[in-house]
Amino acid sequence: MLMGLAMAFTTVLLVANIIAGKIITIGGWEMSAGIIAYPLTFLITDTIAEVYGRKATTRVIWFGFGCSLLMVGMIYLGGRLPASAEWEGQGAYDTIFGSTPRIVAASMIAYLVAQNHDVFAFHFWRRKTNGRHLWFRNNASTAVSQLIDTALFTGIAFGGVYGVGVVVGIFVAEYIVKIAASVIDTPLVYALVGLVRR
Repeated sequence: MLMGLAMAFTTVLLVANIIAGKIITIGGWEMSAGIIAYPLTFLITDTIAEVYGRKATTRVIWFGFGCSLLMVGMIYLGGRLPASAEWEGQGAYDTIFGSTPRIVAASMIAYLVAQNHDVFAFHFWRRKTNGRHLWFRNNASTAVSQLIDTALFTGIAFGGVYGVGVVVGIFVAEYIVKIAASVIDTPLVYALVGLVRR
């Protein structure tokens, strides 16, 4: 089951990195399209941390990091290989994937700091609560980790690309959505932990 969780984690992480370059508008709020995938990584790592412990979670985080680097390398190589004369999509490829290295760099820096903080905080609160109150550990660790992640990601990915007002707007919108997702996914953490333990 750990392998399945690790695969799901890596898939969601890679998808979030690929789609993060698109800025979407929901209810007047601008944010990265990666918001639809990235919060799920915290759901999965909290589940792994609860069932398999800190070392296993840290290994999965580093595995995801390595896979992200591999993805960037392959996307870059795919863009540099000579295109067929029949293919007219090179411009679109460069437009869509051109921002991927910067987005992934921002994502990976934020990811390593935030995910490792999340694992540390989750286990800190686990000790403090004597293994009780999973709902509290899930939300307390994720709230601070997502704040760190969102600040680093938006600053590195979009700073200098968009105006300060847009970057701050993206930060605020993404953080609100991530916190809402953390609260909503609490029953899912309980369900997933129960499923994995069974």
